[in-house]
Amino acid sequence: MFNHYFQKLRELLDIVEKDEKEKVKKAAQKVSECVQHDGIIHLFGCGHSHMIGEELFYRAGGLAPISPILIEDVMLHKGAVRSSQLEKQQHFAEQFMIHDRIHPEDVVIVVSTSGRNPVPIDVAEIAKKQGAFVIAITSPSYAKSQSSRHENGQYLYSSVDLSIDNHIEVGDALMTQKSLDVPFGSGSTVISMAIANGIMVEAVKIMLENDFTPPIFKSGNIDGAEEHNRELINKYKSRIPMLEI
Repeated sequence: MFNHYFQKLRELLDIVEKDEKEKVKKAAQKVSECVQHDGIIHLFGCGHSHMIGEELFYRAGGLAPISPILIEDVMLHKGAVRSSQLEKQQHFAEQFMIHDRIHPEDVVIVVSTSGRNPVPIDVAEIAKKQGAFVIAITSPSYAKSQSSRHENGQYLYSSVDLSIDNHIEVGDALMTQKSLDVPFGSGSTVISMAIANGIMVEAVKIMLENDFTPPIFKSGNIDGAEEHNRELINKYKSRIPMLEI
């Protein structure tokens, strides 16, 4: 069974590589411009989607100016059912999207596979008003199959500057069995993380082509990495307080 699941993931990755290539390159261009102008890349997601931000943050081999917007009330560990309820709440994002969080030179990546709930949509809208370039990782086909829960009838894919399709089907489950009436085996986290990492590695390539040295963390488990990483932390800690906490 697991080999069938792996095959489904490979098929999705192939689709994303083929169909989203130009959008990933455009996203990477914006990320590279952001970094070269001392901006910050912010990532937001509710529930499991928040993991994409954690995946990129303070990562060996990853860009240093990454700031995940981690709001515990919409993460699972403070109450899974409550987090789902809050994601559907109108105007909740206004409570944590403080005025000075996002700057015009920044990029904001919002992850929501269904793209129908108010909080991710409002995060995207607020970030755009603050002048940032906003990217979604979402599934437009999923969204279009369901009614929007946003008071204005919006979806995430239509509320951003650039929407990258993770090609996840309705229900976010890749596997079925005749003896089971519920699909299983989620795919959105794996695919969305691959897209996010793909944007970053392409951005590094662009920076190098521009003769700009990308600010990349070294693994803390390699001798001599501490001084290198401390320089990056000192550069970005004023805008990414979590680097020091």
